Amino acid sequence: MTAQMVSDRELLNSYLQGNKSAISTLIDKYNRRVRDYLRMMVKDDDVADDIAQETFIKVIKVIDEGRYVDNGKFLSWVLRIAHNRALDYFRAQKSNNSVSESSAGYNVLGTLRYAENSIEDNIISDQTDQSIRDLVELLPEEQREVVMLRYYSDLSFKDIAEQTGVSINTALGRMRYALINLRKMIKEKNLALC
Repeated sequence: MTAQMVSDRELLNSYLQGNKSAISTLIDKYNRRVRDYLRMMVKDDDVADDIAQETFIKVIKVIDEGRYVDNGKFLSWVLRIAHNRALDYFRAQKSNNSVSESSAGYNVLGTLRYAENSIEDNIISDQTDQSIRDLVELLPEEQREVVMLRYYSDLSFKDIAEQTGVSINTALGRMRYALINLRKMIKEKNLALC
């Protein structure tokens, strides 16, 4: 049976039942379309190939974790992941274009910083992380849930919306209010977050 004759749902079910080659068949079925789409976006074959590979790794991870909901639009879902990965690539390129002395590894005296963080840096980082977690726990439940899913589970807003049973706009709104509330709490508690 060729990949064209077997539906995406059948291949997914076969993979979930232990047939590891089914996911390869499914990826092969859409590999060219995903790569072509990415090549059109990033205008670089090598970068497009890298992003396509990252996309399919994410696809397999989400399926393995049981977070994929089959609604008959597998290719659309994969292309959305590819699109988001391409946007991440562009954001990284944009942030890599501006380099300051301090971000390049030099302090005010012009000496190169050590590559590894000091113990003090690690302690401050851990304390900052704990302070943020404590503040997140003080948020209303809906806002806390969105923050946890976005920053600690690394879900997209679409995935968050599906998981919480709300629209994407509602999930975005909850995140906005959560960030506003976090800023307010940071200011009220006079916290200095590094």
